[in-house]
Amino acid sequence: MDVLADVTRAISLTGALYFEVHASHPWISMNPSMDQIGAAMMPDADVVIPFHIVLDGHIHTKLGDDSFGPVPIDAGDVLIMPTGGKHIITSDPNVWEGTPADIEFYLRAAKTDPPYTMMNIGEDGEKANLVCGYFGCDKSPFNPLLDILPDMLVLKNMLGEDQLMTELVKAAMVESEVSSRGGHTMVAKLSELMFLRALRQCMDTLESRNVENWLTALKDKHVGKTLELIHSDPTKKWTLDSLSKTVGLSSSALSERFNLYVGEPPISYLSRWRMELACRLLNQGMKVDAVAHQVGYASESAFQRTFKKIMGKPAGQWRKEAAEQVESI
Repeated sequence: MDVLADVTRAISLTGALYFEVHASHPWISMNPSMDQIGAAMMPDADVVIPFHIVLDGHIHTKLGDDSFGPVPIDAGDVLIMPTGGKHIITSDPNVWEGTPADIEFYLRAAKTDPPYTMMNIGEDGEKANLVCGYFGCDKSPFNPLLDILPDMLVLKNMLGEDQLMTELVKAAMVESEVSSRGGHTMVAKLSELMFLRALRQCMDTLESRNVENWLTALKDKHVGKTLELIHSDPTKKWTLDSLSKTVGLSSSALSERFNLYVGEPPISYLSRWRMELACRLLNQGMKVDAVAHQVGYASESAFQRTFKKIMGKPAGQWRKEAAEQVESI
């Protein structure tokens, strides 16, 4: 079981391409925060994460609050802002002041059909070509990634090392220009691959720094195995004792180590993951009693108690609200 891929699917990751940028030195782009434009760019997402794919050229970037960067970005690299903050991209590492972002420009671009805008900026110097877009994902009921990703991720030579990624970028651009259904499929697949690659790179970086969190837990011998067991068979009647015996650690040691990395005990994590699965089924219209059985509860009442405790509302209310939301679209 690939726990990382399982969670990526659970948070309903989606993607969209909005801009192809042809830039000529000197140029600078002041990019707004997702607090300002996220809801317009991806209205169905709880969290919006901007990304930039550098096809050609050499650029420089830093966060708008100067908390990260400046760093150089080369052709083949991918730049991701997991926390959606303001950021600056420029051709000149000595120039970081420019015209503030035109929020109305982004709002207009989000309303175009197809949602794909060609931009030419700068003068007549060295060229750089970028594709810019957004990831969207759910915030709840289960997203262990939001609080542990850094403000900026630079994935070096992603296109150079992954031919599939390169072909997906090209195909997504072509399909997006004609607003075909195939374009959405290409972008969705591209987004999933980019995000997984970003998470795996972030995992390696954090592990090298001895950081203990959900991502690095996946590489821990005992905690990683526990997560694999839970995600591969979440409906099994797992107990702390059965999990600890399977992974070869005492119950107290596993509980302590799991809590150190993940921030909660194994059975608490299992319950939240089951509620994630339950929410998906309720969103699909499955009846509450059937959902309870599907996610591993012997009785509907036990499921209802857990669901309300974690989600803050009865399962029936969640199901009703999900149906009403679908009807309103």
